[in-house]
Amino acid sequence: MSEQPEHVQVWEFDLADRMRRSLRVSELSVQEMADYLDVARGTISTWINGRIVPSKQTLRLWALRTGAPFEWLATGELIEHSPSPDGDGETRPWPDSNRRPSL
Repeated sequence: MSEQPEHVQVWEFDLADRMRRSLRVSELSVQEMADYLDVARGTISTWINGRIVPSKQTLRLWALRTGAPFEWLATGELIEHSPSPDGDGETRPWPDSNRRPSL
């Protein structure tokens, strides 16, 4: 019988980590995001490397472009299921909630 560790470390991601992860999941490049937000590529770099915190409005636009839930991006907390974008009453976890159902 194996023993379970008494203390399990849970990794917590900071804002910069979540911004990088959302870029990777959405398959957007730093340059594509910079063009979308109309900022310099270096500005994106300062955000995803944690040197500067972007404004709340920038985070909202980031969330819209990447498909990441704004609340998760801003706080790291994720509601287990979000309403379906199709309005069909079903719930789907992120990131699947941003995909159209296959017919």
